[in-house]
Amino acid sequence: MSELQNDKNTNQPAESTKENKWLLPLMGAVIAILLAFLIYTITQKNELSNENMAQEIAILKGEQQLDSITNELNEKILTVSQLGGDIEELMQIKAKLEEEREVFRKNAFRQIDGLKQKVEGYRQLLELQDVEIAKLKELNEALLTENTDLKVEKNELNASLRDLSNSNSELQSKVALASRLTIEKMAIFGVASGGKEREGEFRNRQVEQLRIEFFVSENAVAPIEGKQIRIRIVAPDKNVLFDVTRGSGSFMFDSREMFYTASQEILYDRKQQKMNFIYEKGSDYAVGQHTVEVFTDDYLMGRGTFVVK
Repeated sequence: MSELQNDKNTNQPAESTKENKWLLPLMGAVIAILLAFLIYTITQKNELSNENMAQEIAILKGEQQLDSITNELNEKILTVSQLGGDIEELMQIKAKLEEEREVFRKNAFRQIDGLKQKVEGYRQLLELQDVEIAKLKELNEALLTENTDLKVEKNELNASLRDLSNSNSELQSKVALASRLTIEKMAIFGVASGGKEREGEFRNRQVEQLRIEFFVSENAVAPIEGKQIRIRIVAPDKNVLFDVTRGSGSFMFDSREMFYTASQEILYDRKQQKMNFIYEKGSDYAVGQHTVEVFTDDYLMGRGTFVVK
């Protein structure tokens, strides 16, 4: 009996030791799994947190870049405007940029990559404007240098304005002078009763009519308009051949009245035009050199001579 009891007591520690051998590895495995899951959870949470933080940083950086671009654009608009340049294109860029900012705020997470590219594009546009601003500054500096003497005092400004007015008047005078018409290739013929013509020099008996031929020269700057062409036949005694019944009249020249022998009206179209005047005198011409003067408006276009023997 005592031996049986001893055997039973001896077996119990052995069984307990066997159970402990299985329990410890199992608990170790469970703890390892829990630790692995905990580490994974913490890692995922950290990665998600880091990703969110990176996104927030990217968004903040994008906002800052847009703010920087906007401020820089506003400065360039002000600079170009003050320099007298055209700001319409810059205003369009600004409107587009504001639109991009609004889209970015609504779709920040999806727009980060696209925004970086657009920001770079805007920066390139601003760099191009830097070139334009440099040109405008150079131009303004040149103008400033040229006009330094005109910016000191009111008297100097008034003097410059008078000089400018005089320059404009001088320019207008030059344009008016350049637009004046001239004649060329004048030829004067004495026409006998039979129709025979003698040029430049003839006798009274050989002249029944006087034919005066010339060309109104080409002038590309003259206005296209109607012109009254007047001729004055001036005798050797300086008197003008004048007969109202044959179309003679008067006009103003250098603030005084002058008489003309005959006139014709033409439409001047800037091209060369040939003109013919036929004049019949009721009596003999004075012997000597006669002068034929051609006028239009209030200026002399040209002259020629003929001799009566």
